[in-house]
Amino acid sequence: MKLSVIIVNYNVKYHLEQCIRSVQKASEGLSADIWVVDNASSDGSMDYLQPLFPDIHFISNTENVGYSRANNQAIRESKGEYVLLLNPDTIVAEDTLKGCVDFLDAHPKVGATGVRMLNADGTFAPESRRGLPTPFTSFCKMTGLSALFPKSRTFGKYYMKYLDADEANPIEVISGAFNMLRRKALDEVGLLDEKFFMYGEDIDLSYRMLLGGWQNYYIPYSILHYKGESTQKSSFRYVHVFYNAMLIFFNKHFGKKYFLIGYLIQLAVVFRALLDMLIRLLDRILPERKPADIPYMRFDLRKTSVTEMLSALRNQEATKKKMRSMVETISFDGTMLIRHNEVIPFKD
Repeated sequence: MKLSVIIVNYNVKYHLEQCIRSVQKASEGLSADIWVVDNASSDGSMDYLQPLFPDIHFISNTENVGYSRANNQAIRESKGEYVLLLNPDTIVAEDTLKGCVDFLDAHPKVGATGVRMLNADGTFAPESRRGLPTPFTSFCKMTGLSALFPKSRTFGKYYMKYLDADEANPIEVISGAFNMLRRKALDEVGLLDEKFFMYGEDIDLSYRMLLGGWQNYYIPYSILHYKGESTQKSSFRYVHVFYNAMLIFFNKHFGKKYFLIGYLIQLAVVFRALLDMLIRLLDRILPERKPADIPYMRFDLRKTSVTEMLSALRNQEATKKKMRSMVETISFDGTMLIRHNEVIPFKD
């Protein structure tokens, strides 16, 4: 088996269905299998998906065990030479999987690859390539220096915007939304750290890859990433889990060496978490504001290739009077419109 694709699901059955279908299309010609680990979804995901995909390996957990532990379950059972950790709220272009496999075959020192992730409006997602959140890099990010000098290799390392997005480049952190890993490298550095329930595990694994002598690479193959459809980012739980993950990572790798600086950064992280919680609390208390009308570009992936869809999204023009359109896709049974933040009934 050349490639094992692992997807952790939590209450996003329609997004996951189109993700799986895109993976099946993109893996044609490859020796590949797909593993879905369901973290006790309450939306009937398994009842809906298992009849549709009888050849897929399903693991159904009776409780939400977290992202890291769920991935590790499938990694241990799968046999692929390469392992792809993939978010369910993604759509993979037809040439992406083969392109990544070919790159790993040709570069034996590369332990992991990430790709060009596009947001729901077709813009480049900056987390497609990141630097390690060292104390200095974190300081630049929190103080806004990275935003002021995005092309600086000193101050702008967090998002590495000084790199050409159309060229393959070594990077430090690969996003957990799409991370194709060499199993040999995983065997050497270890699986995902299960202390990270959600978030931060990708940074930790990327760092351990580098410490183990492996290279992490960004390569310009594309996917769509809806970003966090499987999490409720407006919730207090999200704020707690996200910032707690950042503290776990810092304490694990930098806490002893940078004790004083680390203390200040931890205070900054706690302050930012409290600020985010306050903003979300005010959003709940204040009168609801009417959102601006969002334009959408509709695609039927039964008739249109993912590559064509991504090209249309990327190449759309936007002006001060005309905002970029967001993607919406028709579900494969023709009954739903799938958007970045909702799934709504639709008559085909």
